[in-house]
Amino acid sequence: MNTAAFFDVDGTLYRDSLMVEHFKKLIKYEVLDPAIWHGDAKRKFENWVKRHGDYEDYLLEIADIYIKNMKGLDCDYINFITDQVVKLKGERVYRYTRDRIRWHQKENHMVVFISGSPSYLVEKMAQKYDVKFFVGTRYLVDENNNFTGEIIPMWDSESKNVFIKKFIAEHDIDLDKSYSYGDTTGDFDMLKIVGNPILINPIKKLVEMFQDDESLKSKASIIVERKDVIYKIPADVEIL
Repeated sequence: MNTAAFFDVDGTLYRDSLMVEHFKKLIKYEVLDPAIWHGDAKRKFENWVKRHGDYEDYLLEIADIYIKNMKGLDCDYINFITDQVVKLKGERVYRYTRDRIRWHQKENHMVVFISGSPSYLVEKMAQKYDVKFFVGTRYLVDENNNFTGEIIPMWDSESKNVFIKKFIAEHDIDLDKSYSYGDTTGDFDMLKIVGNPILINPIKKLVEMFQDDESLKSKASIIVERKDVIYKIPADVEIL
């Protein structure tokens, strides 16, 4: 049987959201009207920066604005901006997670990226870090190669769970020996099914979900990376 390592990308590997970076670049290069960012998008972003509101809610709200304004956009524009995002921002990752990817590759584990960010961004990040298996939110296009405004999401726990179950069956994965890395409740199912769940700079609600289950709490680890220090914390830590 094979050992797998499932990695969320946004907030777990990448230190922010690839989708938000892509959104900003579309506006910077005037593919989208700059006025879009200076409305609801900027307000929601600043609210999160000031720590007003929930991180997951913020990302979903930004995603709604992003999807709405991407409708009808030529995929050639999307792909050009995608290349720019990964070229300029692809190294902006957590050191711990980057090193774990390399360790798993050295151990010949099957490394998998699973992200709610658009699949065209996840694919480029997978290529950058030499990861063969990946999945992201699919943005559907029409016969003219323009975005239709329809998506097949991959940011919720249920969608990730469906993908992982299929992957496990196809690749004969030993779950007890496998690893998962995530930071939000959308990663919960992916984290709980493996023998080695690792929470990377997790949101409070995800930690609480693990602490509510003794069997999960006993096998989970929490990693917090701040500046140039990496802290490993037991999952039963008191949270404020």
